[in-house]
Amino acid sequence: MTMLLSPAEIAGLSLKNRVVMPPMCMYEVHEEDGLPTAFHRAHYGARAISGVGLIIQEATAVEADGRLSNRDLGLWTDEQADALSQMVADLHYLGAQVGVQLGHGGRKAHDAIDPIAPSAIGYGADYRDPREMTLEDIERVQTAFVEAAKRADKAGYDMIELHGAHGYLINQFLEPQSNQRTDNYGGSLENRFRFLKEVVEEVKAVFSKPIWVRLSMSAYDETGVQNTIEDYQQIGKWLEELGVACLDISTGGLMDVRPNIPIHGGYQAGFTAKMKEAVSIPVTAVGLLNSPELDEYLLQSGQADLILLGRGLLRNVNWLADAAVTLHDHDFKVYNDSYRRGQVK
Repeated sequence: MTMLLSPAEIAGLSLKNRVVMPPMCMYEVHEEDGLPTAFHRAHYGARAISGVGLIIQEATAVEADGRLSNRDLGLWTDEQADALSQMVADLHYLGAQVGVQLGHGGRKAHDAIDPIAPSAIGYGADYRDPREMTLEDIERVQTAFVEAAKRADKAGYDMIELHGAHGYLINQFLEPQSNQRTDNYGGSLENRFRFLKEVVEEVKAVFSKPIWVRLSMSAYDETGVQNTIEDYQQIGKWLEELGVACLDISTGGLMDVRPNIPIHGGYQAGFTAKMKEAVSIPVTAVGLLNSPELDEYLLQSGQADLILLGRGLLRNVNWLADAAVTLHDHDFKVYNDSYRRGQVK
């Protein structure tokens, strides 16, 4: 048996394999009401049938004006929670564990009426300049995360991921380039971590299942302003102390720049390995991990604990079955006998 396709008790979950479908925005809420559609049920259902161990639902907004776009899913109303609960139940029936990524776009909330951010620093020409959040704004958004977590619990999700990466609100608080506050939420690394720390503490009080955090460990900033690897290792240690179950490691998004490192399969795995040096909780790898051999190597060599496969699963819904052939894993089982016939070449 391979590590990639074998069951694992990890990050507070019982997973049938270590393949995770990461949150990927689909922008398919055409009514702009935050409610799931037939697309979402088919999109996620197909990956559950294919055998993905954990499906993490795309970035789901905690308040209407915090959406990355008006076509995003939401969990700021009970109606949304009720609609999502049926989808979660269906995915459970199909054999997958299901999580939801909770987030707020901050200055990258493209369609926001009143964009907000830690500091009044814009993201780019295509985005409205945000206003600096007041303490009342901070408290309101933190409460929105908590209320969304309560709804996620009611809807039956197995885990929550707090979106602290890719230049969205939590990431904006963490990074000195986007956070130039002079109060207790700005300045030192510890102060810039305070917003996320308080969100984690408050969400843990209402959601007893695993909480993950996604981090961008590099902004690809060449001016020397961004957090260092050591800064993120310290953030990882603080999150572990708070009881976070897993760190989902990515990069980029804070600035409108491309990575300043070669982009190839596993190009972000080195950041995952660096975080694993600092913490004892599970750490994920993501980023062009389309090769089953590479994924198995990252797991076997201890550089990652879980593999997040995004574009590979969009390209090939039967990626896991094909990976089993490539890795000669004869223990992997497709959904049923009818699907097994489809694998015969």
